[in-house]
Amino acid sequence: MSNKAYILMQRPDGSLLWVEMPATHAYQLSALNLRLHKEIAKLTADNIPELPKAVAECNGLELLNENEVPVGGLAYINELERAFAAIRESSYPLISLLTEIRALQAQLEQWYEEEEEVMS
Repeated sequence: MSNKAYILMQRPDGSLLWVEMPATHAYQLSALNLRLHKEIAKLTADNIPELPKAVAECNGLELLNENEVPVGGLAYINELERAFAAIRESSYPLISLLTEIRALQAQLEQWYEEEEEVMS
């Protein structure tokens, strides 16, 4: 059984994005994405990032288009954190959302560190 899972996301322009996650953390990314979409409307800043929307999770992935490559979960969450940290607002929803993003970011960093130790 693979220790990876994939979150299929649809960007605002309709294109697809696959995010490769540790299977133990895939649900957290999906739940975070749904929460971000729910709360983002409450933000009033003018630089709110456009987010892809999580539409599916799967345990296996075989892409038929060789130009498509899944994005690593940590790379995705790091970019998400940068985008939300750049929002010019200091209200409750943003602080709460950043806390959730950073919590998942820390968990992923730890997961990848442990994976490296096992591999070496």
